[in-house]
Amino acid sequence: MSDPVEREEVSTNGTDATAKVTMATVWLDGCSGCHMSFLDIDERLLELAQHVDLVYSPLVDNKVFPDMVDVTLIEGAVSNEDDLNKIRKVRAHTRILVSLGDCAVTANVPGMRNPFSVESVLARAYIENAQRSQQIPNQVIPPLLPKSQPVHEIVPVDVFVPGCPPHRDAIYYVLTELVAGRTPEPQQFTRFGK
Repeated sequence: MSDPVEREEVSTNGTDATAKVTMATVWLDGCSGCHMSFLDIDERLLELAQHVDLVYSPLVDNKVFPDMVDVTLIEGAVSNEDDLNKIRKVRAHTRILVSLGDCAVTANVPGMRNPFSVESVLARAYIENAQRSQQIPNQVIPPLLPKSQPVHEIVPVDVFVPGCPPHRDAIYYVLTELVAGRTPEPQQFTRFGK
């Protein structure tokens, strides 16, 4: 794992305070269930907000990934060219990358298409199952990769949090450990498919 998050001491009005950890969340090819589980932390989000500054996420308005983020949670598999470009950029600008959920960790549901060719997947979706305008789009949707892959097959990952979705307590535990500068061991809270 990368070095634990080091928080800089900053002086405000003569007292020492700890700077907030910057955090991002990213949604690749997944169902958003991991983000929903993150939101299910409920009132503990207020506690986290005292220590964390959410700088990029589908939950906030910022559309440009920052130059450097302390911790990024990645939900979903890498299934298309947009996902591939995004995960490479995120990894290059993140100190600690967390694969959140079974899709990010194993490709899970998005990986169910892997036994089939891209052409047959597109034909099934846009021709066989379409009632009108039966044609495979060549604009708007990003080109599919030959197969869906877990994040760690594309870029190095520092922390793996399995679960479909991971339980809110597992996510809270991982985040509080990272904020405290410790390496989390999420297997005590979650496992694949749990």
